[in-house]
Amino acid sequence: MSARAEIENVLGRAAWGYDEDDVDLIAAQFTEDAVMTLQIGRDGDTIGPFEGRAAIRTMHADSLAGQTDQRRHNLSNLVIVTESADAAETTTNLTLLSVEKGELRTLSSGWYRDELRRGPGGWQIARRHIYLDLPY
Repeated sequence: MSARAEIENVLGRAAWGYDEDDVDLIAAQFTEDAVMTLQIGRDGDTIGPFEGRAAIRTMHADSLAGQTDQRRHNLSNLVIVTESADAAETTTNLTLLSVEKGELRTLSSGWYRDELRRGPGGWQIARRHIYLDLPY
């Protein structure tokens, strides 16, 4: 499998994990020492950093616990900004959909900026910054 396909799978598994309420699947996509931040709106403050896989897992579990809808993270326009044998930087667009009570609506759009590392187990996210146009 190509490095691009492996990277796409890591990003896709992280999104799928959220959509399916599987925080262990989400956490497995991050390195043990990963760092994640979030910003909502151009003038929004940075939320985080969430440092380490356990903190990232807890942040996702807390977020999922407060939701009553079915989320769908749609990733598109993956750009590999830089790539070497064991590291890559990517940007990916995000459209966040919600299904609840028979209605589909768009919650937000935005992007991920990720730094990935390839280790013995394959590619994982080492740093992630999420930018959302609207709160989710």
